[in-house]
Amino acid sequence: MSLSYQSFLDDARERMDKTLEHFHDEIRGIRTGRASTGLIDNIRVDFYGNKTPLSQMANITVPEARCLLVKPFDPSTMKDIEKAIMAADLGLNPAIEGNALRVTVPHLSQEQRTKIVSRLKTLAEETKVSMRNVRRDAIKDTEHANKDKSGDVVVTEDDVKSAKSDIQDILKEHESKVDEALKSKSTEIMEV
Repeated sequence: MSLSYQSFLDDARERMDKTLEHFHDEIRGIRTGRASTGLIDNIRVDFYGNKTPLSQMANITVPEARCLLVKPFDPSTMKDIEKAIMAADLGLNPAIEGNALRVTVPHLSQEQRTKIVSRLKTLAEETKVSMRNVRRDAIKDTEHANKDKSGDVVVTEDDVKSAKSDIQDILKEHESKVDEALKSKSTEIMEV
């Protein structure tokens, strides 16, 4: 196996890892009926003209099972944080209490839970499609390197065949991780 062949595999794995990481970040923010800092961590707050993640502007804790406590580092941003949480359309209503915001997580109905799981499945399928696109691009790049004899990259016909198989294995591995995360989060959402 040539070094260049491995570089195509490494690139495909790295791109699929990033796609998987993005999927995990997306599902962290999906409501489950329980309080979790992931619900509001990535909400963007308008802070001096910049959209800043809430996690960089405040300390977020879970003092109770159905409650989040947001303590801004700069108390003057309290109203901006409150507006951003309400604008995120998560069904959360923050209440200002002294130098912090208390965010109560309401109960989810069975219908809401089903809709959330459906949205989660859509996200998982979109993630898999992105990973399949990475597979397609990696195979195309490997085939192109085989046909391009003028460059420094040397990929043989056998390498191309092996690359197709190895890239497919990498895809299967990542798709199974998406399925595991989907199953885990769906179970968590459907718990009453």
